[in-house]
Amino acid sequence: MKKTLRVFAVLAVGMLAFSSCATRQDILYLRDMEELTEYPVVQKYEAIIHRDDRLSIVVSAKDPALALPFNMPGSGGYNIDAQGNINSTPAVNGGIDKDKRGYLVDINGDIDFPILGKLHVEGLSRSQLTNMIKNELERQELLKDPIVMVNFLNFKFTVLGEIGSKGTYEVDGDRITLLEAIAMAGDLTTKSRLDRIGVIREYGNKRRIMWHDIRSKDIFTSPCYYLQQNDIIYVEPTAAKASELDQRKAYIWQTLLHAVTTTLSLVFLFIRK
Repeated sequence: MKKTLRVFAVLAVGMLAFSSCATRQDILYLRDMEELTEYPVVQKYEAIIHRDDRLSIVVSAKDPALALPFNMPGSGGYNIDAQGNINSTPAVNGGIDKDKRGYLVDINGDIDFPILGKLHVEGLSRSQLTNMIKNELERQELLKDPIVMVNFLNFKFTVLGEIGSKGTYEVDGDRITLLEAIAMAGDLTTKSRLDRIGVIREYGNKRRIMWHDIRSKDIFTSPCYYLQQNDIIYVEPTAAKASELDQRKAYIWQTLLHAVTTTLSLVFLFIRK
């Protein structure tokens, strides 16, 4: 009998160790990366301009006074004080409401730029828009050797699903990775599916979702590894999480049913009296 119990104890410990090891493998991030192995890094990533983006566009020249007409208040360009002095005005300051700073890309993908008029910017990168404005200023002989700087003022993404802290997050600049976004949102939970992390992205008038497995190094080569403006990250819950939700719903229904049954019983007793 003791020998039999000893065998069962050994088997139980072995199964527990095996299951623990398997569970650990399931929750490891980037588990197929090898130590000291070099992996290529995407260096030429650039965010693409979308509708409803707010852009800071600063034009400067050797003579700041000549660049003044091309810098709207709050754009991060220049202004003239009461004494006639030319001062630099960062886009984040200037006493202008946060939601009114910079150039808003309208529903048609255009902005109204001083003197140059309406420019179609949707689908361009920052460098492409920079070159467009610079070339146009030179072509029309409005400025000689202008310096143009373009930045995003409202780069944001949203995180939903089984994540530490759901919500919409704004970041400085326009370069953030999927891993960084997950970290900002409080990391994954023990009930997150590491192989079902989706990124929903807008392409013109359409949306598309791409699924990622955070346990694999292949995430680095995904076109969604670097986030774009207004991307939505959705983390799918595990079956255990779904089961927990089903149990919670069942408990709520049982509680309601019990309350209704109790109420009807009391009413029936009251009527009989």
